[in-house]
Amino acid sequence: MSRTGGWAPLPRLCAAERSPARRRRRDASCSEGCAFAMAEVASPGAAARSPFRRLRPGTLGASVVLLVMLVLVAYPLVLLVEASFLVEGAGGAKAYGFELWRTAWDAPGLVPSIVNTFYRVVVTEVIAFPAAILIAWAVARTDLPGKKLIDAFFWIAFFLPALPVLMGWILLFDPQYGLANQAWAYLFGVEKGPFDIYTFSGIIFAHIAARSVAAKYIFLSPAFRNLDGAMEEASRIAGASPLRTLLRIVIPVLMPAFLITLCISLIHSLESFEIELVLGPPTNFYVFSTKIYQFIQEDPPMFGVATVLGLAILASMLPLIFWQQYLSHQRSYVTVTSHFSLNILRLRGWRWPTFATIAAFGTLITVVPVVFLVMGTFMSLYGHFGLAEAWTLDHWETVLADPPMLRATGNTLIMGGAAALFGVFWYSLVAYISVRTRFAARGVLDFLSWLPASLPGIILGLALLWVFLNVELFQPLYGTIVVLVVACILNSISTGVQLVKSNMVQLGRDLEEASFITGGSWAYTFRRIVLPLLGPVLIAVGLLTFVSAARNVSTIAMLVASDNRPLAMLQVDHIVDGTFEAGAVVGVLIVLLTLGIAVIARMIGRRFGFSGLR
Repeated sequence: MSRTGGWAPLPRLCAAERSPARRRRRDASCSEGCAFAMAEVASPGAAARSPFRRLRPGTLGASVVLLVMLVLVAYPLVLLVEASFLVEGAGGAKAYGFELWRTAWDAPGLVPSIVNTFYRVVVTEVIAFPAAILIAWAVARTDLPGKKLIDAFFWIAFFLPALPVLMGWILLFDPQYGLANQAWAYLFGVEKGPFDIYTFSGIIFAHIAARSVAAKYIFLSPAFRNLDGAMEEASRIAGASPLRTLLRIVIPVLMPAFLITLCISLIHSLESFEIELVLGPPTNFYVFSTKIYQFIQEDPPMFGVATVLGLAILASMLPLIFWQQYLSHQRSYVTVTSHFSLNILRLRGWRWPTFATIAAFGTLITVVPVVFLVMGTFMSLYGHFGLAEAWTLDHWETVLADPPMLRATGNTLIMGGAAALFGVFWYSLVAYISVRTRFAARGVLDFLSWLPASLPGIILGLALLWVFLNVELFQPLYGTIVVLVVACILNSISTGVQLVKSNMVQLGRDLEEASFITGGSWAYTFRRIVLPLLGPVLIAVGLLTFVSAARNVSTIAMLVASDNRPLAMLQVDHIVDGTFEAGAVVGVLIVLLTLGIAVIARMIGRRFGFSGLR
């Protein structure tokens, strides 16, 4: 590697070719490839094609990529921090101080929103994390029947958008018209049922029934499958029960996987927005994300208070961010060895009861809310089953012919398609620099690709808002679809880069080296060699990016305007305005769009064996 920091590898020359005398004689014992390489280097035009001459463009290209990442990821956070210390100086000049930090805490509801945030996160994780461990263990390490069905349940739950699912739960558990409450009142002869989705317990249920358990199951399942069964077998030979083996052997060995899953879950749980936005206001329950959104929606907007709140939460999350980075680079626990064996525990009489319990939960978090969501689209008045004309197709006709709906559909397709197209190219470029080069700042680049996953979506959106409102160069872009595309690309960059990296390390360097030897530049090699070889995984990453963009609410909530609203934000508008029937129709369209794309991505993952998509 040259000191100049470029990445084009030099051709490997055998000892025979490094001798000038033998180079002139072209010793026949030298390999054909080596002779070809030497001929290229010794030829008159070799200097122009030498990798040494490509070091400067390569370094420049990597530096440009790093600069763009700094502008899109680090610079918005710097602006956010600066804004929190800005005060009005003499004559309107820019000055800095702590006045905003002192006065922001007096804003109504700010401190309770922070307390509510951590309280909700702790309660959710205490319930969801043990449940995910038990389900992942049962599927991966026992003779549980119907494993493919259970696996499908949790993958579907993982991809289902939170807001449409929530509308299904509202139809079921609303305190006034919820079908579960009506059934309870009818069966037990009481005036009203006990369920209320708009309480703290209802919010916790909505989180657990959304992605809380499903995401952890998907993260933990590979770790359980890769655990060497010899340790469990030794424990059972020693007389330990299955439960004791799980608690004393399996969990301690898999503790690193548990810790990083817990860390990622805590970060993503803190960014929750949609559920609290809908269920919180009736009981005045606000978390930091909904409070920031409320401050921005004030007239005039309270940007300063929103910024202070966002930075306060971000500061409290820094230990989690660095802990996640530390854990993701540890390799001290080995669970797969050369003598690996998968030991399956026989559940005996517990097989079918365990399957029934897990399958019932899977049905509850996937089939039930979707069925009620679809049912709500055909109701004359959302939640009222006893009307003389309870069912109608009018809502579908009205919504599908509504100009804002058509515009939102177009915005969603453009936003998701552009994020997928440009995102895939950018993710692969960042991954290539991190894996295939010795660029001096590739560690910084890798950290910047991880950072957006460590930030709650509402904070990332707030940081981008400051950029597009305060940087003169970017101000014309505010209110356009470009802003949303950038936000969606950043929202998925961590997952996209890691998936591409995990597949790129499996590719040999032979074809790239051959390209460099024959005079191909790094850009040509990346475009004509690397990208085609990664074609299937890039398609899958693009589809996942599209799904994430189509259902995203928290990251883009700060950036939408009247002309660039996608379907997800249109559904939020309908719910906030109380037009649940139209909101349900939009929700069904989002579910069909995201699940259809997700199924295609999963089929590609199974076909080509991509880690994380199987």
